[in-house]
This record gives sequence, structure tokens and C-alpha cells, in this order.
Amino acid sequence: MMILITGGSRSGKSSLGERLLSDWNGRKLYLATMMPRGEESARAIERHRVMRAGKGFETVERYTDVGALSLPDGCGVLLECMGNLLANEMFEAGEPDPCGKIIADVRRLSERAGRLIVITNQVDSDGMDYPRETSLYIQHLGKINASLAASSCCVIESVYGIPVPLKGGLPPCL
Repeated sequence: MMILITGGSRSGKSSLGERLLSDWNGRKLYLATMMPRGEESARAIERHRVMRAGKGFETVERYTDVGALSLPDGCGVLLECMGNLLANEMFEAGEPDPCGKIIADVRRLSERAGRLIVITNQVDSDGMDYPRETSLYIQHLGKINASLAASSCCVIESVYGIPVPLKGGLPPCL
């Protein structure tokens, strides 16, 4: 079962994702994709570590190639987040088809996990013109989000910490 959570920056997506695994009885993995670069990312990583402390998550740091990750049978996985994963695949790994690769990788995770929660960012709603490389990133993330939404059983937007169901209703644990 895959659930996609989207929303703006600091909208409560991560907290919502953690809540969606709070009732999981098996192993819970937090698949962290943010590369530690500089002070700002270090603060964000630490904030997320503090948020999930004591909640039973095992943290796995994986910046690219998440589909090759070996998962325990039937585990719950919180993939945090698609925006970082795409940036890593595009700009660090130089992946020629980051959309196809990421979509295939997430499908592999979904086939092996008992529950997969994917956190992503809303993009392309501000009407701004960006440099070519940024525009390409936004287009790729929109394509990935649309594909994952289509194959998810549930899609939720987090608005100021409030879960708003977009597809499939809200899971009982919310």
C-alpha cells in the first residue's frame, strides 16, 4: 500500500507521514534522502531526527537509487522526501532519466514494503519564471508526483498540518 503526501514547505507533511505509520506493528524505516550539505541542511536533518525520536523508526540514509535498497519483509517505510531524491538523482548522480528511474524505484519499494508513505512537495503553482535547470526540475517533480498519485491508494495534502484527502479518503489512523 502506497500513500502520497504532498504540501507546501513546512506544512506538516513529515508529521503526518509519521502519524500514518504510528499504528504499524512491524519494523518502521525512515528513508532519509536529504544530503547533509551545509548548515541549513544539517539543521533540517537534526529537526527531523528530533521529531521522530522515540517513535520506533530506524533511519536509513539513501540519497539515490532507493529501489536497490534491501527492505525487511513487510516493513513500513517513510520516504522523506521526493524533492531531495530528485535533486540528488538529477544534479549529483547525473541520471539521464530521473523521472523514469525514480518512478521505477518507488514502485520497487512499494512492492516490498507493507506500507510506503512518500512525502513530496507541491510545485509549479506560483506562476514564476525560473532558470532552465530549475524549470526542468519542477517539470520532473510534477511528472513524478502525478505518476505516484495515480498508483497510490491514498493521496493527502497537508495544509497547515491539516490532512486534506485528495484521493482515497483518510486512513483510519488519522
